[in-house]
Amino acid sequence: MKSYTDEQILKGILRHDNLILQYIYKQYYYKVNHFIKKNSGSEDDANDVFQEAIIVIYRKIKENDLVFEASSFQGYLFSVCRFLWLKQLEKMRIEKEKINDTMPYQEDLYDENLVELVNKNEKYGLYQKHFKSLSTDCQKLLQLFFEKVPLKEIAQIMGYKGEKYTKKRKFKCKEILISRIKQDTEFKKILEDGT
Repeated sequence: MKSYTDEQILKGILRHDNLILQYIYKQYYYKVNHFIKKNSGSEDDANDVFQEAIIVIYRKIKENDLVFEASSFQGYLFSVCRFLWLKQLEKMRIEKEKINDTMPYQEDLYDENLVELVNKNEKYGLYQKHFKSLSTDCQKLLQLFFEKVPLKEIAQIMGYKGEKYTKKRKFKCKEILISRIKQDTEFKKILEDGT
């Protein structure tokens, strides 16, 4: 298998390059999987954490906020995975002392930006979960609204009578979405973590 430099890996992540993403998975996933399984996790947990770590790294690259001077991409990836899994374990109320941790990680990784980015991912995940539970009609309507399509145009696209009904329908869909999010136990946990 061809190997890549850290710079090639970062550029590949940014471009969503399948070869690079497959390389990352084949090279590094087994260690993350081993760490998570050793610490009260499952194969699914390992997959989720690994994917979320790639998303976190992608966003940090995109925001030009990714710096790992002394370590390699591998060390940084493991640090992000470790951080995400420890955060997940905290949520599950497992004591940190019981964690069997021999995975290499970057000490200075735990900056506020990473914590903020992980929290954004959680909030977005919660939003997506409930957005997908809306009717197709509501999803389409809200998507058009979020894309800043004018109400008159939305009414035409959706086949509604007029702008007034479109506005009323948008309000109702948004209200349902907000209500579902607020009733979710994850929402309460996110609020608690944020304070």
